Amino acid sequence: MFKPVVISTVAKATNEENGSVGFGIFYMMVNIGGFIGPIVAGIVRGWNWNLVFYASAGWIIILSIVCLLVYKEPPRDAEAESQRPLSEVFKGMVEVVGNLRFFILISGLLVVLVMGSKWWSFSLVGMVGAGWIIGNLALDILFRATNTVRTARPWFLQPMAIGEGRYLLFLLLMAGFWVSFNQIFMTLPEYIRDYVDTSDLIASFGPAASWFTGIAGSLGFDTTNWSRAVLEHGQIKPEHLINLNAFGIILFQVLVSWLLRKTSPLTSIIIGVCVTIASFGIYLAGMSGWVVVSAILVFSLGEMMASPRSKEYAGRIAPPEKVGMYMGYFYWCVALGNLFGGLLSGMAYQHYGPHGINQPGQMWIIFAALAGTTAVSLVIYNRWVTAK
Repeated sequence: MFKPVVISTVAKATNEENGSVGFGIFYMMVNIGGFIGPIVAGIVRGWNWNLVFYASAGWIIILSIVCLLVYKEPPRDAEAESQRPLSEVFKGMVEVVGNLRFFILISGLLVVLVMGSKWWSFSLVGMVGAGWIIGNLALDILFRATNTVRTARPWFLQPMAIGEGRYLLFLLLMAGFWVSFNQIFMTLPEYIRDYVDTSDLIASFGPAASWFTGIAGSLGFDTTNWSRAVLEHGQIKPEHLINLNAFGIILFQVLVSWLLRKTSPLTSIIIGVCVTIASFGIYLAGMSGWVVVSAILVFSLGEMMASPRSKEYAGRIAPPEKVGMYMGYFYWCVALGNLFGGLLSGMAYQHYGPHGINQPGQMWIIFAALAGTTAVSLVIYNRWVTAK
């Protein structure tokens, strides 16, 4: 409910000239929270885990108060909206996907994949999902074969029809991006913990850390246990390295968005995905702290190019009265990326990690190949859309 409304507001408040920067500012603000949140949670959980949830609820309350006081809704056609009954809104929501039968097919499949994977085995989820698709396709063949005279039928006896096929295909392709994107949060922490030697980073920043703690100590602070917030078993904690992703976006997102303001959203997305491919390749250069830092920052650059522009693209191709619906459906590809990204991460690390064949480099090659497949598919999609 929350995210689609936010990015719909950005889409309505911007145009093709300033949309790149507008969505870039939005994405920068998201990552400010993504950067500060883990730091605050790491400190608070040191006192008590329950306080983490109280702190989260407290921030939401503060956000609500700020929105009530300063938020101004973009212009809207209130008269037209008041004339649309709720049934028309739901009808429009279904029509983005297709007719009601196709909507039920897709929605049911997503429920099986996302919810079923939490309680069922992977094999059972696969069988139920395949059975759901095959059953609906069999009914579709039957309905088409028996409706030779093209008579009107109830919705549940009609053949399936696809709605906004161009947008649905875009979401399917972007799911591939989100699968590879999620590896920085799902796989990289385990990789850093098991393989990476961060002693080079500790040596580089040790003098600055000693200087800082020395000043804090002279001011009366007890710095005895400060290193425990950053180090674990003599190595930098994975979450601090991964947090560089959000830090890099905070520093450079607006600049990157401004530089790409003349570039079409699809072109920017394709370039960004290609940059993430390069970031996966950097992990093959070694297992030191600086190699990981370099890979994370290069990945962040690709993310800055692709992620906010993908949301902008969804908002731009949507009819004005359906921007909110398109933004809501955009998170279908994010959900699929989370689902299959988790499955890929678990299976890949189990096989290529320390408890498998112990060849983590091959794992990064697979992630790069997935991102490469997404990039090639988006190039083909871009040419097809341009031709249309």
